[in-house]
Parts: sequence; C-alpha cells; structure tokens
Amino acid sequence: MREDVVTRLREEMERVGLDAAVAVSPENFGYVAGFVVPSQPIMRWRHAMAVVGKDEIAYVCVDMEETTVAGKAGGVPVRAWGEFSDDAMAVLADELRAMGLAGARIGTELDYLPAADFARLRAAMPDAGFVPVDATLDRMRRIKTPDEIELLRRLSRISDKAIGDAFAAVSPGDTEMDLGAALTRSVYEQGAEQFRLMIVATGKRSELPNVGPTDRVLQPRDVCRVEIFSMIGGYHAGVCRTAVVSEPPEHAERIWANLVGCKHMLLDMIRPGAVARDIYAAFLAEFGKLGLPPIAFVGHGIGLNLHEAPYLAAHDDTALEAGTVMGFEPLVYRTGYGYGMQLKDMVLVSDDGGAELLSDATDNDRLIVIG
Repeated sequence: MREDVVTRLREEMERVGLDAAVAVSPENFGYVAGFVVPSQPIMRWRHAMAVVGKDEIAYVCVDMEETTVAGKAGGVPVRAWGEFSDDAMAVLADELRAMGLAGARIGTELDYLPAADFARLRAAMPDAGFVPVDATLDRMRRIKTPDEIELLRRLSRISDKAIGDAFAAVSPGDTEMDLGAALTRSVYEQGAEQFRLMIVATGKRSELPNVGPTDRVLQPRDVCRVEIFSMIGGYHAGVCRTAVVSEPPEHAERIWANLVGCKHMLLDMIRPGAVARDIYAAFLAEFGKLGLPPIAFVGHGIGLNLHEAPYLAAHDDTALEAGTVMGFEPLVYRTGYGYGMQLKDMVLVSDDGGAELLSDATDNDRLIVIG
C-alpha cells in the first residue's frame, strides 16, 4: 500500500462525500497498491481491485494472482475470486459488505468497469450508491510523488540511452530489426522490466506514426525515427530520437533545426502556472514557419498511462502544476519529402519555477548520423 497516495485519496473522499473508493483499472490499482498485478493489464477481465475505506483497506484479485498480490500486500487483507467459479463483482460486493459499506456512497472507475460488470455490482448492492471516481484519481495522478518522479527520471534516461545505444550499434545495410534488437537489449541491460510501443520507422516508413521494426534495410540518406516506452512498476517514460543514415536527405537539416528550436522554446515555457493551450499556440507559431501540417497536441502527461492529462493542445486550458511529468514532442510525420521527423523528451514541471529535462542521456539537438 502506498500510504501517501491512500492518505491523499481519503482526503479527496472526505472532500466529495465518499465513504469508500474502489480502484479497478490496472493503472489505479497500481497507483494505490504500489505494484502491478502482472496479468491484469493484458487480461483486463482479471479484475484486481483496491478498496479504500475511511479506516481500512483491502485487495480483491483473481485466484491465479493471489500469491503475487499476497506477497506484495504488506499486511493488507487479500481476498481472491475464482476465475472459473466466481463472479468478481459478487466477491467485491461481499467484501464491501464485510467492511460495513452495504449502504455506503462508493466511488469507482465507471469509465473503466464494463457495463455488464457494473450492472451486476449494483444489483448485488442495491442499498449502496455508486459514483464515478475516475476524475478524482486522474487529478491526483497528475502531481507525482517524489518516488514517482525519481522513477520517471530513471526511466527517461533508460529510454533515451537505449535509443542512442541502438543507433551506435547499427550500420548501413543493417535492418530495422537490428535496430529493434539493439534497442531491446539496452532497455533490459539498464534494468527496465519491460517496454511498450517500440517504434522503429525508417525511410518512407518514418511518415507512419506508430509502427514497429521490419526487415527493411537501412540505406544512405534514410531518416530513422525511433521511440520506446521503457517500463518499471507499471510506469512509462517515452523518448523519441531521429537519426539519418550516412548523411541527411534534402531539407532534413532545415526541418530539424525548427523542431529543435521548438523543443527549447517549450522547455522555456513549461513552468508552474503556464497554461497548456498558450504553450501549444506558441508552438504553432514557431512550427508554422515550416508551412507543414502540425500535430494536434505537442505534449501530454505521462506516468501509469502512456497519455495522461494535461495536454499541450488548443482544447486544454489547464494551468500546469509543479510535480507534473510530461512528454513533449515537436514532430512532423509528412514533410512532403518522403520522411517524417520527431523529437520527444520527458520533462518535469519543477517546484523551483521552471522545467527539468529528464531525458538528458542522448543529445539530439543535431541529427544523429548512423554509419
């Protein structure tokens, strides 16, 4: 159990008049408990739930994961439901009743919980009132704890260094798969538990947003976009770097200079109190000098999800707060010259009034050259 998170959650429960809150998504179970149930993110019907009452807390999980959860629970009671013999919602309802919450006002993640599951939960507890707690948990997760910040700092450097290592490990004539293999090796050598959304896009494929490696051979004047989200404990840090093979193609250095200029402008603007849409408007003005189509956002929160609020976008009037960690990414997928380019970094909105660049292992202010 993460005591600091549970304390904050109980304060929020008191503020909005809740008797209990139930975290049911892999992200928010991990946020409350401090660990990820291994199969829950990929088999999302295997519900793991953290029940936080005013004075007690309990975990409910699938029987397959009971030993894992019990081993990490730190004294929190664990109740298992049988994957093939029980209804997870019936077991959750029984646990809520055992905690004296049969007629309580309970917050849960209605954006996550399937409608059929919620219908069974509500039918099993007709005297309870269920209200959404998604926005409360999302708002809490925007401001990272010191431990979260340190973990995201470490992950940012792992992702960043892994890309630099991968570019250094390949030569013209190698393949995107070779890049992917070198990238994977570095991520694990540095201590990441896993990774998500590896993007290796070279040549014409660099125009495609989210594609993995293929057997395509690296050729002179290729642009290579590589991005990876290294993970530890369910947290992500995404970094993207762009390289060229042997030498840059036509117009690449001019376009890259604009993206790098946007990066440093954004770093100067990201600070407590800065308004997200104002930062995006400044990006549009600078990037617009290229006359190329802009991305609909240039940054987003990150942590237990790849994308979290706030967004540096026209629709978001959020004032940034100290403790927010964001990925920001000046990019253009379609330059009109047969390649795309992207520069993605991790940044902390610092309590000293500025921004701290977390992804500081590989310098990409100039295009990296392979070979």
